[in-house]
Amino acid sequence: MKKRVLVMLAEGFEDVEALAPIDVLNRVGVDVTVAALEPGPVNAAYGNTIVPDISVDEVGEELYDGVLLPGGVYNANSLAGSPRVLELIQRHYKEKKLVAAICASPGTVLGEAAGILKGHRSASAPGFEGKVRAAGAEFTDEEVTVDGHVITGRGPGAALLFGLKLAEHLVGREEPEKLARLWRIDL
Repeated sequence: MKKRVLVMLAEGFEDVEALAPIDVLNRVGVDVTVAALEPGPVNAAYGNTIVPDISVDEVGEELYDGVLLPGGVYNANSLAGSPRVLELIQRHYKEKKLVAAICASPGTVLGEAAGILKGHRSASAPGFEGKVRAAGAEFTDEEVTVDGHVITGRGPGAALLFGLKLAEHLVGREEPEKLARLWRIDL
């Protein structure tokens, strides 16, 4: 059965942190659903616009195989302020589904708002180490940190590797490894 991932976005998301993982997941055959905090197109921090498949409020009760939260400070703060987003994250986490966040989102959304980083290892954008630690997590300076079903990334420069690690978690190593070799990235 095809794996499914829910990507949640708000205005000001970090362009490459959404687009690169979405692209990688699509290339390995994962069904990606983009859900916006508000209905309609969502503007990224640096000029791209994504037309979402649905709004966060339209997400049903069926669990996805994973949820993905790109970064961008404004995006992370908006997602952290949404009770529906937090409920979706916590439900997926509790059921041991993939929960992935990059840049500002690990500390702001997973840590401060959703309260699910405690006892985990987590990467984050520079300057957000305090939020990760305050959430009871061990901060790592890694580009991508895989801790069970929680995967976190540092920032824009790690976006492709982050996407590859998500793909590896969902579909195994073979297909992501092919992309990594093609792109000359050490998986």
